[in-house]
Amino acid sequence: MPTLRFHWDFFGPDAVPTAEHFVKHLHEFCEREGIADRKAWHTPSGAGCVATLECDEVHMILVRDRLRPKRAERLT
Repeated sequence: MPTLRFHWDFFGPDAVPTAEHFVKHLHEFCEREGIADRKAWHTPSGAGCVATLECDEVHMILVRDRLRPKRAERLT
């Protein structure tokens, strides 16, 4: 099954703690919606931070419509 990576960008002095907190919510969302075999993390990036969720493509519409990521990429 193809894998997708969804990204959310956070900027400003609170970008890192905000992204860290958002990742906790990503894990909660995935648990609640039954999204298994997923990974979520945050990465500092210049003046901001990026929160990332990686999951199977079958969950694309759910994640896209409910969480509204800023961008996405297909890995495989």
